[in-house]
Amino acid sequence: MSILWLCITSALTVASVFSDEDIDIRIQVFPAQSIAGVVQVTSLNHLLQPQYAFNASEARMICSSVGLNIATRAQVDEALARGLETCRFGWIDEHFAVIPRIQALPNCGQNQTGLVPWRAAVTRKFDAFCFNESDAAAQLKDAATDNPLNSSSNPENAPSNPTDSDLSVNSTASSDSTDDTVDSEGQLARLSGSAQGSTRGKVVLITCTGALLLTAVIIFAYLKTRRYCSLRSDMGQQQESGQL
Repeated sequence: MSILWLCITSALTVASVFSDEDIDIRIQVFPAQSIAGVVQVTSLNHLLQPQYAFNASEARMICSSVGLNIATRAQVDEALARGLETCRFGWIDEHFAVIPRIQALPNCGQNQTGLVPWRAAVTRKFDAFCFNESDAAAQLKDAATDNPLNSSSNPENAPSNPTDSDLSVNSTASSDSTDDTVDSEGQLARLSGSAQGSTRGKVVLITCTGALLLTAVIIFAYLKTRRYCSLRSDMGQQQESGQL
């Protein structure tokens, strides 16, 4: 992308547009890859340390000199929403300086968050926020490509209505389930009836057996009693015959 030639570790030489004399300005760009097309351009001193070096007009010119436009408040605000955070004020197109802050720090943006403004005199020196339109368009396209589609717009993820075949399968499955239930209930009924019939048969058999045994005992007792009586009768007759 076109912003890659702007690197934090590189000291770029830019022809001065601030006077008729040619002077060298060393600048650094943060971040190395723009966020929503926005970068902050900072001047470096002879020790390669950052310093505020641009007034409102010079900030616009420095952005133009590197092939960019000075960023608007809306563009920097969008970059902030996507994660841009700095600790240095920079001029924007509306002629005031801002610091994009995500976290509050006492030494950055007066311990405030959001897009912190400073409506200073246009002659005051700050950094410059520049905007790369092609980077912004490419990043917007990439973001749209990376975002998953909503389930409502994705046919593969959309909930499907049951088809006739699905209803037929469900109906068949329900019918099979009902038949299985009926068969199971019928088997249980048959097993229960068989068990009850078997129990009744056993009771009848036991009753009959008991009755037969009781009858046999009665008959046996009757026969034995009759025999005993018969023997006593015979013995009595013999005694009478002997006395005669």
